[in-house]
Amino acid sequence: MKQLKNSTAIKAWLALLLFWVAGASWAAQVAGTIVQLSGPLMAKRADGGVRVLSMKSEVESGDTLVTERNTYAMVKFIDNSEITLKPSTTFKVENFSYDADKPDGDTASFNLVKGGLRSVTGLLGKRNKEKFSMKTPSATIGIRGTTFIAEWVEPTEQAVAQAAAARQAWLMASTAGLGDSYPVQPLMLAQANTPVPTLPGTLAPGLYVQVIDGMINLANKGGNMNFSAGQFGFTPNFVQPPVTVPQNPGLKFTPPPVFNQSANQTTASNTAPKSNTVDCEVR
Repeated sequence: MKQLKNSTAIKAWLALLLFWVAGASWAAQVAGTIVQLSGPLMAKRADGGVRVLSMKSEVESGDTLVTERNTYAMVKFIDNSEITLKPSTTFKVENFSYDADKPDGDTASFNLVKGGLRSVTGLLGKRNKEKFSMKTPSATIGIRGTTFIAEWVEPTEQAVAQAAAARQAWLMASTAGLGDSYPVQPLMLAQANTPVPTLPGTLAPGLYVQVIDGMINLANKGGNMNFSAGQFGFTPNFVQPPVTVPQNPGLKFTPPPVFNQSANQTTASNTAPKSNTVDCEVR
């Protein structure tokens, strides 16, 4: 009986040791650091733990970052890339690994669940663009040497109702002058490669992108399209083709001035010259 108790105690001790080693290993997977912050920021770990982040807090692989209503937060990753989160954003660092001497181990997998962000590519994205992916509900973004803004507008009940009302008004206006001799089915117009109309001051649900530097390609099951610096793009879901938006549809990204200064310094510090081959893909 004593031998059995000793064996059980040893097994329990070994299990505890393995749990501690696994916890230490997980905590060591640091992806980046909070370098700018304007309000409350919370991180949810993969194991369910929650912690409040502050300036110089470490962001770990597996963390889901959640910004409050008035919070902008900039994360500087260990490859010198930067991602600035807008207020009311949920963003997951699914898997991030970078070693300057081991490019084969590069991994940068993100998920923009809700809200918006600005991304400035770092060393990982420059040398291994295929290892970078940012999921959104309607597309997957891959980048290299690019600065861009992305925003996912959730299909809330109010947004859906507003978009439906605006679409109906647009369809009626589009068919009003055609007369009865050439009827046009509303469904045909709705499926055309035309930006989704919205009421003033609103954004239709979907993914919006703005290219600040470099070139991007938006692609999904519906098709693909290239966008260069200064252009805006939109795709409402994963099956409808992306379209060019002729002007800013209403994207707003206005963090405190210190955030903009940091982003400009990062772009300037990446010494590689600008090239037409710099690209960002949204698959």
